[in-house]
Amino acid sequence: MNDAIAAPKGVPEYLPPESATWLAVREALSRPAVLAGYGYIELPVFEDTSLYVRGVGESTDVVSKEMYTFTDRGDRSLTLRPEGTAGVMRSVIEHHLDRGQLPVKLWYAGPFFRAERPQKGRYRQLQQLGVEAIGSDDPALDAEVVTIADQGYRSLGLTGFRTELTSLGCARCRPAYRERLTTFLSGLDLDDATRERAVLNPLRVLDDKRPEVVAQLADAPLMLDHLCSECAEHFREVRVLLEGSGTAYAINPRMVRGLDYYTRTTFEFVHDGLGAQSGIGGGGRYDGLMAELGGQELSGIGFGLGLDRTYLACLAEGLTPGPEHRLDVYVVPLGAARERAALLTAELRRAGLRTDQSFGGRGLKGAMKSADRSGAPYVVVLGERDLAAGVAQLKSMDTGDQREVPLDQMARALTEQIEETTQ
Repeated sequence: MNDAIAAPKGVPEYLPPESATWLAVREALSRPAVLAGYGYIELPVFEDTSLYVRGVGESTDVVSKEMYTFTDRGDRSLTLRPEGTAGVMRSVIEHHLDRGQLPVKLWYAGPFFRAERPQKGRYRQLQQLGVEAIGSDDPALDAEVVTIADQGYRSLGLTGFRTELTSLGCARCRPAYRERLTTFLSGLDLDDATRERAVLNPLRVLDDKRPEVVAQLADAPLMLDHLCSECAEHFREVRVLLEGSGTAYAINPRMVRGLDYYTRTTFEFVHDGLGAQSGIGGGGRYDGLMAELGGQELSGIGFGLGLDRTYLACLAEGLTPGPEHRLDVYVVPLGAARERAALLTAELRRAGLRTDQSFGGRGLKGAMKSADRSGAPYVVVLGERDLAAGVAQLKSMDTGDQREVPLDQMARALTEQIEETTQ
């Protein structure tokens, strides 16, 4: 006998019934974006490698260490998408969406790929939901994007997360700050790899978690203290708008996101119930990204929310969003009533009821065991005598109550029963 094949390491799978909660997480996080007028975009799972090298940045861990890159039969270098923003920007430029009404507001969801060291909440195939708003530098757009994510998390019932906020400045004020930070880092006792990182992107050093490095960074200059007047005013307006909408946040002046394109407003959502992998989402503004990828000089802002980690955050708080039951009703056919029962199953589905039925000609006892395992709160039993009388037996699995209902009225009776019990 051949050995069974297992899923690749670091690739999570979601199976019933837990997958219903995972789907509910995705639905809840997308709903606020849809209500705010964001249109859905379906992106390629792989892109030209240069898109990420140019758009994400060579100095990032994502590009230098984590990408799944391969050469196709045409000798082209392609990469499984490690993040969503660069792909959205490429699509907007290619299809001229930036030539129409601005801002362009889009949302997307799906798998992304990074060659990580797998652990709980850190996967090689990770699921994300993102939004991008391109074509306006209005602080109100920044506040809208942060609030969309906040509303999504709260609609799931999550309370154990916090929103951290900062500003990373712009092309005018960052060079002077970068010079100050580089001078400061040059005086520290750093290993060769960290010194090389400091040359490529000194901001990335601030994200170092090693205690011996963290201790040396205590007096490092902070970007928030060196914003130009325009960036400072922009950040002030974003905070005022968030406070006005009731969206709570905390300032984190040491926040450093893992992608090079972020400017000005930058944010992260953190849930301490997840241990080391506490970041459940984040994003920010990327004012120079479109021009870097060959498009117009248009500003943009967006986020990526981790569906896997949000799902884990729900479990950590004891939340199971989504329908209580996978099915509404389970149909049990007996004897010669099998053909009519199949038609009844189709009728119930057309009426919007989640319906399954017993297969294989089981007897009543075996079929009722299957009905119980299905979790359906209602069972319809249709036997030969019932068929002759034009009725079926409707049973509540919770109370055990059973009543006779005409076949042509079963869909309405079930719908009314379900509505009554959910009110």
